[in-house]
Amino acid sequence: MQRCTFIFAGGGTGGHLYPGLAIARELHEIAAARGDHDSARCVFVCSDRPLDARILSEAGAAYFAGPARPLSARPLGLLRFLAGWGAAVRHARGVIARERNDADGARRVVMAAMGGFVAAPAVQAARVERVPVLMVNLDATPGKANAWIARRALRSGGCVTAAPVAGSAGARWERIPPIVRREVLAPRDPAACKAGLGLDPARPVLMVTGGSQGARSVNEFVQQFAASPEGRGVLLAGRWQVLHQTGPSADDAARAAYAAAGVDAVVQPFTTDMGTWWGAADVAIARSGAGNVAEVWATRTPTLFLPYPFHKDEHQKHNARTVVEAGGAVLGRDLIDASANIRENGPALVRLLSDAGARSAMRSALACLGPADGASRVARRLWELGQTRNNGG
Repeated sequence: MQRCTFIFAGGGTGGHLYPGLAIARELHEIAAARGDHDSARCVFVCSDRPLDARILSEAGAAYFAGPARPLSARPLGLLRFLAGWGAAVRHARGVIARERNDADGARRVVMAAMGGFVAAPAVQAARVERVPVLMVNLDATPGKANAWIARRALRSGGCVTAAPVAGSAGARWERIPPIVRREVLAPRDPAACKAGLGLDPARPVLMVTGGSQGARSVNEFVQQFAASPEGRGVLLAGRWQVLHQTGPSADDAARAAYAAAGVDAVVQPFTTDMGTWWGAADVAIARSGAGNVAEVWATRTPTLFLPYPFHKDEHQKHNARTVVEAGGAVLGRDLIDASANIRENGPALVRLLSDAGARSAMRSALACLGPADGASRVARRLWELGQTRNNGG
């Protein structure tokens, strides 16, 4: 059995890192089942943003933070990107070289490109070093970096996607179910999850998340909803509690808003315990990043999606398409202004909170989508690449 290092290239947000961690865990399980834990070493090439270090450190993952910078049309941003590109390619080549020349003997190397600005220069390094690359696309509309990576990955390891890729380009992608962390997939007792978070186990929970970095307009919408007569009325009448992940520096305002409305709430800027959070949730309001959509699918949580409003390609709206069309979620529009969002999205939220029958039907619809086992499928593909004789490593 060939010993192999699997390099996960991606970062800048939890949306690139958490799927990689889920796949890495499955690879470790494959190696353990074959009786050789060391046959699958997993490392991450990530950005130098503090969030990456926090997520990967708390997960106990080995990582190498590099100097990659996002592409920007602004002159200063473009200069930073160009300066970071060469340095990031050299950084990734150094990681590949170190992993190949392990102290215990030579290892093969395989790269999983998780997308975004960190992955692109790492894939360029893999091309130079003749390392096979598997492109793992998470969004329905691949960004420029992912489209660039895909053209190269098709010639070495292939491309898989956890979202429906639109247009003729979709023919190049193998569709897989969502990639979800095992701690989110694990069956959980809702009452125990609520109690563990300091909530009343007998009362329903509205969970709010804008993603790992929060979302100001989502925060402000929910806070104003709680303060409005209709919103406060339905929350109090249903004895709803709120579990709200706000992002940095926004938690104090949210706590104050819920306290003023008389709504019991647990508010945190950030959490790594999303398994417990989803386990506690009876309804969710969320951005429709790929990670949130995957976790709604996996946990069967009726959700109001508010896609990020500033993406020109509207890929978050397309991310949610499968679960919305199945009847498991409602697709709203983030109009940015809180008052406008109350008018636009308030009625849908009121219905979710007040109609138990609708929530039950949505959970049943989500159950019909099947298992969210994308992580295990990708892990098997990577394992096969690592055991292939023509691996350049």
